[in-house]
Amino acid sequence: MEDETVVVKLPNLELADLRFYLSIPRYPNKAQVQERLLEAIRKDAMSGFYKYLVAEHYLPLDQDLLASIEQINEEKIKAFDNAIVDAENNLGESEVREALLSKANYFCLIGAKEQAIAAYASTAEKTVALGQRLDITFTLVRLGFFFDDYDLVNRSIRKAHSLMEEGSDWDRRNRLKTYEAIQAMHSRKFDLAANLLIETLATFTSYEVFTLETFIFYTVIAATVSLDRISLKKKIIDSPEVLAVIQKTPHLSSLLNDYYNGEYRNFLIALLGIFELMNHDRLLSQHSRWYFKEMRIKVYAQFLENYQSVQLDSMASQFGLSPKFLDEELSRFISVNRINCKIDKVGGIIQTNRSDNKNVQYETLLKQGDMLLNRIQKLAARVVNM
Repeated sequence: MEDETVVVKLPNLELADLRFYLSIPRYPNKAQVQERLLEAIRKDAMSGFYKYLVAEHYLPLDQDLLASIEQINEEKIKAFDNAIVDAENNLGESEVREALLSKANYFCLIGAKEQAIAAYASTAEKTVALGQRLDITFTLVRLGFFFDDYDLVNRSIRKAHSLMEEGSDWDRRNRLKTYEAIQAMHSRKFDLAANLLIETLATFTSYEVFTLETFIFYTVIAATVSLDRISLKKKIIDSPEVLAVIQKTPHLSSLLNDYYNGEYRNFLIALLGIFELMNHDRLLSQHSRWYFKEMRIKVYAQFLENYQSVQLDSMASQFGLSPKFLDEELSRFISVNRINCKIDKVGGIIQTNRSDNKNVQYETLLKQGDMLLNRIQKLAARVVNM
């Protein structure tokens, strides 16, 4: 039986978050962020990561710093190579594999992406245990997350699925679901991400990619934009795992509960706060405007479901908006068929165009029944003719 999975923060994705902060035009205290990155680079002699940050113009080039950490890297890599040769000449396959893995992990630690990928491939060739092969694949997924290389992420997740077919423990299966959820959110597949995150709510262990608070944040964001109200209540609002942590993230509880309870004015205030949090999140920033729009559409549609018609002024008051702004906002969403209503500008009334689901189903059934009868009659005519 294989040993329990022990996962270290390799690479350290908190450093990728710091790098992302430097890409935000008006992010405060960028000098402090740069110093934190330099502190980590000096501590672990991260020459690969440092050269990447310099090339992307996140940090200025310090030739003396680069030379000093590259010298440390050369000495370390030479020691790893000697250990590999010694293991190959004097020890067994297990020791060779561990020596190769140590070298691969070092490349990963210092941010030498291409060398790390090649070294992990060499290690995998010497690895027999399924769990260990999966752990290598998971490290490559995280390396892809670290450098925002989603080609590497996608290839590695496909490889992990292939390995999972041979069998695996629940912890690694849950870990893969978390990684897939990140991949799905990056691709704006929030419905898939929500399902994967909800499946791991009670058994979250993937602290190597983010904290429990961030996990709950992502779960709520994915769920609010993709689940219906009944599922949201059952799977998120009443979840003890969510309830235990949600208050630690500003605006998140209000976003969730005010949306469900129809407290629309408070919801929009919370949505603005969440919009800012998403703008400062490495994974969600590219989706912040889309999410902001989709959630407004959802709450407008949710409000209008209860009315055949409603005064524009009344609805605007419920949302804490000016009638002019709401008129323009709804008109924009109506024009692209995202909200099923029309606005009587003269009377200042919003009229919903709801179809009666029962009538639609009845009409569909009649049409299908007519088609079936026609086919039966044609078949009967052929039989009589024969």
